[in-house]
Amino acid sequence: MALALFDLRIELMLLRDHITLTAISNAVRHHLLAVVVLVAMPSLWRRYGPSNRPDH
Repeated sequence: MALALFDLRIELMLLRDHITLTAISNAVRHHLLAVVVLVAMPSLWRRYGPSNRPDH
């Protein structure tokens, strides 16, 4: 997750200043893997997080 945020740092700063549809589409288009990682994090955390570990 940290690497995905690092990859998106410039776009996030631009979005913080001016949120536009063009800025969002540019961030998604040029950093698709980072966006997918950030979007998938909650479901991955629920599925593989510490509360779902089987007791051995």
